[in-house]
Amino acid sequence: MSTENIKTRFAPSPTGLLHLGNVRTALFNALLARRCSGRFLLRIEDTDRERSRPEYVEALREDLRWLGLDWQEGPEVGGPQAPYAQSERSTVYARFYQRLEAAGRVYPCFCTPGELALSRKAQLTAGRPPRYTGTCARLSEAERRARLERGISPTLRFHVPAGRTVEFTDLVRGAQRFASDDIGDFVIRRADGTPQFFFANAVDDALMAITHVLRGEDHLANTPRQLLLLEALELPAPRYGHLALIVGPDGGPLSKRAGDLSVRELRAGGYLPEALLNYLARLGHAYERDVWMEPDELAENFSPEHLGRAPARYDEAQLLHWQGEAVQHAPSERLWAWAGTAAQQRAPAGLSEAFIETVRPNIRFPADVAFWAERLFGEDLTPGAEGEAVLAQAGRAFFGHALVAYDRHGVAYQPLVAELRQQTGLKGKSLFMPLRVALTGETHGPELARLLALLPPETVRRRLQTRC
Repeated sequence: MSTENIKTRFAPSPTGLLHLGNVRTALFNALLARRCSGRFLLRIEDTDRERSRPEYVEALREDLRWLGLDWQEGPEVGGPQAPYAQSERSTVYARFYQRLEAAGRVYPCFCTPGELALSRKAQLTAGRPPRYTGTCARLSEAERRARLERGISPTLRFHVPAGRTVEFTDLVRGAQRFASDDIGDFVIRRADGTPQFFFANAVDDALMAITHVLRGEDHLANTPRQLLLLEALELPAPRYGHLALIVGPDGGPLSKRAGDLSVRELRAGGYLPEALLNYLARLGHAYERDVWMEPDELAENFSPEHLGRAPARYDEAQLLHWQGEAVQHAPSERLWAWAGTAAQQRAPAGLSEAFIETVRPNIRFPADVAFWAERLFGEDLTPGAEGEAVLAQAGRAFFGHALVAYDRHGVAYQPLVAELRQQTGLKGKSLFMPLRVALTGETHGPELARLLALLPPETVRRRLQTRC
């Protein structure tokens, strides 16, 4: 694939918060542009007046920035084809409507939604694929004028040429062929004057010099329509690639419970952006090495040739795996900030780095950090039933020996353990488990050597003394 002047785009409709499906689309386009030293453009397709909301525009920009998917052209950044919100581009579209009208490639359609629904039902009943029958294409100029005089606002339909075969090579699915006779004339401008998706999306891609478009396979049927439009307008077409959709664990459509969560919800739940990037980059795309990668590595090893055609299956366990990897690779100061006030108010600020490094293998989310901050630095240390059984089995004499060994060796872990082993005759789990429970209240957790070095001496002595 040539890498000359590659430009990709993400063109969301601001009708809700970004979820995993459309974030993956943004990610793949951003990775392709970054890999090829190209440009990644953001465009807001907000022509749905009823559902588009400015707060969703702000949210999606913030979410993309949080993920590190910065755009080089678009809102806030600018560029040669501003504005980058379709609601502000009506004069641009007007020029191209006029061009199609002058070429006789479009016509006004006065059919009501009810009439169109009846026609569709009749075609389905007859076993035919539903498409517009061309009713208004056959109206005379006088008939059109009469309808306009009655105050009927028409849509504008593109006249699809008959007997054509539309062919293109999909970046994911290979050679594609569509018969124009199966498409039917389609609306490019609604009755309220706003552009239909087919039209505005295609025109903007051409004017903004988009070279590659990766989008969901649900847009595959739109592509021949857009190619015909661009041909009629004598505008260049990008190369299209249609991504397999994401399905739930049962193979059905992704539900909210099974993973159709917004980025906002995942972020609030404590997920790190790198975890989402590493997970989503593999959701329908194969890397040769299934290892942790920084964003630049994800881009360097990304290729449309490695995009799969089979549905991409959401797997929460895999997302959790990459969250664990993100925690292990994040700098300690970043994890301290990520941990939140519950942990920060409990753990001494001067011990923040040592604390994070001690508990790092045992945390995935801020709640885990807060838990260990409370267990290590809180006043109330009440073991569960399993822990109490461990303490009882060790006996008070064990903790008396442990206290003596600590007073003699302090944080020198190996000498301390050696003396305790010699004094008690215990080893392995029987030695380490009661010591851990006494110090943390838990039967599992961070390394004992790190814990002894982290905990203030008075805390260690008090907790051991309590068990003597």
